[in-house]
Amino acid sequence: MRYNVIYRPLTATPFKRNSLYTEFPPSKELQSYIRCYWGTENPLIQIENDDAPELVIPDTCVDIIYHIDYTDNTITGGFCGVNDCSFHAHSSGTIGHMVSTFAIRFYAWSAYAFADDSLQSTMNGYFDVGSRFEWLDKIIRPKLLKLRTLQEKASFTEQVLLKRLSNVRENAVVNDTIQNVLIYKGSLDITTLAKESFVSTRQLERLFHEYVGITPKKLSNLIRYQFLWRDILCEPDFDVLSMVHQFGYTDQSHLLREFKRYHSMDIHKARTTAFKDVGNIQDVFV
Repeated sequence: MRYNVIYRPLTATPFKRNSLYTEFPPSKELQSYIRCYWGTENPLIQIENDDAPELVIPDTCVDIIYHIDYTDNTITGGFCGVNDCSFHAHSSGTIGHMVSTFAIRFYAWSAYAFADDSLQSTMNGYFDVGSRFEWLDKIIRPKLLKLRTLQEKASFTEQVLLKRLSNVRENAVVNDTIQNVLIYKGSLDITTLAKESFVSTRQLERLFHEYVGITPKKLSNLIRYQFLWRDILCEPDFDVLSMVHQFGYTDQSHLLREFKRYHSMDIHKARTTAFKDVGNIQDVFV
């Protein structure tokens, strides 16, 4: 699986880096499958958190998330399917306990390569890790209490996934379609996408339900939204009207309405939220 387009979807607060949330990049061999590993850099004491819940926007990714409690020696984990809407996430953990979080963020269309089962009916869902990644869960979970830092957890997981690369499950039609969606930044309709991949629209939708858990049309809209979100943040002279033409929206109101539907707030408030705790912008826009 290789894509010619550099695609790095962003969170609602892409500049945020602190003791509770740090990202670790995948190796070159896995970068077309994994957006990043993320979590707490080191175990920490869970304190009462009065902060507002974290906004999670559709980022065209799926996550395997582990919460590790070193005080109780327990590990809980879940698999988050691709989302087509935003929601707020609350911090978890028992106050006073030594805890950490470790997560693998796959691109929505690449998780199937390492999954045990179809990703159908996983959109907007949260499941036990073993329901889709039993083989991976059996290897990683027993090691998480011993691996203390995010880098240690990520490095161990990398080796496990690299060994699996020769046995991944992929589909050429899905890969070709994703390539076209990324090249055209989500602006192609499903009829054109199906024609480019030499399949019917019905077959393409069936394959996407199986391999991604979402329709090609909805995924295209989310990818377009993510390209738009990146331009909103990194273009100093961002202009809504030029973006309407560039991304194939019907008109300005269509763009603004769709952005707010996915982001749960308008562009101005979204930018303000994203830049609230700015770290090193170069860490994101590379």
